[in-house]
Amino acid sequence: CQLVRSAHSPVLLQREDFVLIRTSAPFTLTSDPSIEPVDSEAAVAATKNPRLRLGEGTDSPVTLHAGRFSFDTANENLLAGLMPSFVHILADDTSSVRVRSLLSMNETESRYPGPGSEFIIARLVELILVEILRTKVPQVDEEHAGLLAGLADPVTSRALSAMHKDVAHNWTVADLARLCGVSRSSFATRFRKVVGTGPIEYLLQWRMAVAKDELRRGTRSVGEIALAIGFQSSSAFSTAFARVVGCPPKYFSCLPPGQL
Repeated sequence: CQLVRSAHSPVLLQREDFVLIRTSAPFTLTSDPSIEPVDSEAAVAATKNPRLRLGEGTDSPVTLHAGRFSFDTANENLLAGLMPSFVHILADDTSSVRVRSLLSMNETESRYPGPGSEFIIARLVELILVEILRTKVPQVDEEHAGLLAGLADPVTSRALSAMHKDVAHNWTVADLARLCGVSRSSFATRFRKVVGTGPIEYLLQWRMAVAKDELRRGTRSVGEIALAIGFQSSSAFSTAFARVVGCPPKYFSCLPPGQL
């Protein structure tokens, strides 16, 4: 069948191919572009059954396994940078052996469910995503800026690793450039081009992501979190947090997951 997306060329899918799409825009899977597409979410909701059957059953049956990943909205923008916009793994792709193995296990568990199948499938799907990220990092298109592209770049990956490893350090552009073995100006330009934001702006985003996680855990005070991520006082941290996130840290810690 064909996968059709707006502003993109159709992609021909063969048996046992795998596709990952990072988008909120609609797309169509079709064997005949002249046929009016069916809204899958509406169809599944109407049948109240996760297994949807379409067609008259006169042709050879085709089975599609579909799912989606939902991330914590608190760090949605940062996580989106990890995701490639489109991944197509062919059935005979020898570079994705482990992905294919996980997909096969997932299909078997879905076809022959047993006790604990729902839990097993959920974990397999998570492993599939992680394995795709591991496999596709070296193949990132340089035109697509983001965290994944930054981790694939030999220069920016050093800076990102350093900031991730020691978020509390008082990093400067000069420090990071020296660590990467390039000039300050070329590093700053390259980082912004590859990652999509400046190095110090990214450091602030990463610190806020760590802070959000700590606030959700509820095991540290605001002051302890502030020191752990590189702020000299809780007031400085609270001001920065409110500016970036849109609310004070204590208010954020009381919000249920999925909000803000």
